[in-house]
Amino acid sequence: MYFVDFISLVGPLYVDQTVPKEKDLEKEMSSEFDGRVNKGGYWKPTECQARVKMALIIPYRNRYEQLLMFVRHMHPMLERQNLDYRIFVIEQAGETPFNRAMLFNIGYKESLKFDQYDCFIFHDVDLIPEDDRNEYNCPSSPRHLSVAIDKFGYRLPYRTIFGGAGSFTKQHFELINGFSNKFWGWGGEDDDLYKRIAAKGLKLTRPSMELGRYKMVRNYHISASPDKNR
Repeated sequence: MYFVDFISLVGPLYVDQTVPKEKDLEKEMSSEFDGRVNKGGYWKPTECQARVKMALIIPYRNRYEQLLMFVRHMHPMLERQNLDYRIFVIEQAGETPFNRAMLFNIGYKESLKFDQYDCFIFHDVDLIPEDDRNEYNCPSSPRHLSVAIDKFGYRLPYRTIFGGAGSFTKQHFELINGFSNKFWGWGGEDDDLYKRIAAKGLKLTRPSMELGRYKMVRNYHISASPDKNR
């Protein structure tokens, strides 16, 4: 049996947007007091059965400061939710336009070399959840987690959006054949993902606007080309 220790959940969270030093963060994440995250971004509860075995996949390029903030915030939250999880950072090298969707697909394939995950969360590094009651699991249908982002006034920009952070079971991700690899540069892959879900008769679910709140943290490497550093 698994359970959620709702007593350990905080609810609304403060998002610290200061950039931690890497050495300090490593020390904090590896301390026994703070849950001792294992090398490689892996953790699971030792006193109960994990609720979910989950791979969290992040597409990445030139977002070092955001990644440090993300890791500092996410590990404690995921531990409080009693998850057996590993964070995968999939980095794109070179100067070609960023291909977020392809990195997600690569992350999915690579994660299965580590363990037989039954839940996959695809997550942008610049989005940080503001409530730990927003469950990072995979229900019976694909789930859009980041429904209320501060950049959009904590409102859903349009009904069919499926960007930022979302979850799939292994069965559903393979049913829709993952993301399209054809989207280079800014945007498009999210709308295509929604169409893939609808085409297979799946229903997109979402948390409430209260629980699905996210802070978009600033990009420290803004360039003349918006595609380059996504």
